[in-house]
Amino acid sequence: MYIPKKFKQSDTAALKTLMVEYPFATLIGTSELGLEVNHIPLMLKQVGGKDTLQGHIAKANPLWKNISNKAEVLVVFNGPNCYISPNYYPTKMATGKAVPTWNYVAVHVKGHISFVHDNTRNLDLLKCLTRQHEALQPKPWSIEDAPKQYIAKMLPAIVGIEINISSVVGKWKVSQNQPTTNKQGIFNALSGENESHALKIGELVKSHMEEST
Repeated sequence: MYIPKKFKQSDTAALKTLMVEYPFATLIGTSELGLEVNHIPLMLKQVGGKDTLQGHIAKANPLWKNISNKAEVLVVFNGPNCYISPNYYPTKMATGKAVPTWNYVAVHVKGHISFVHDNTRNLDLLKCLTRQHEALQPKPWSIEDAPKQYIAKMLPAIVGIEINISSVVGKWKVSQNQPTTNKQGIFNALSGENESHALKIGELVKSHMEEST
């Protein structure tokens, strides 16, 4: 990923927070057939003192057959993103020198993948995933809410995934290269939007504006 110095995110906590808040990731690997791309939710966990991503795929998915255990993979987590119009820039009114751009936040994770065929381990994984994603529900659902026989029948239909993380890089492109007056203009414009990504980008622009003043 191309990351100009102004846009590089080096805060480990911020990188991990994005991976947790935007868990639906793009998993990319290579096999003899070429590129393999899958879109799956992944959970960040500490396993044996190391950062690990965990998730699962359908056993019918040929990924676990096409990619060997311990192969290197790339995982992309996309955070908020939105279009930035030149009309947001006060300087555009004065000089006309402005072009459109796109603000976004992304994290790229490299690691080595392993496939888990053990039903007990996969059940523990599903329980953790469920607790994480049901946490905000008024009445959280749990694995125990389903009949044991049903879960026992479903478990062999999945394959667990563990990715031992080797590197993490992040890019926060939130108008750090713009003067303060334009950052304020972007924040003002995005604050009037109804779309959550635009609102979050606006807040990030404001945060960087405050840090630079």
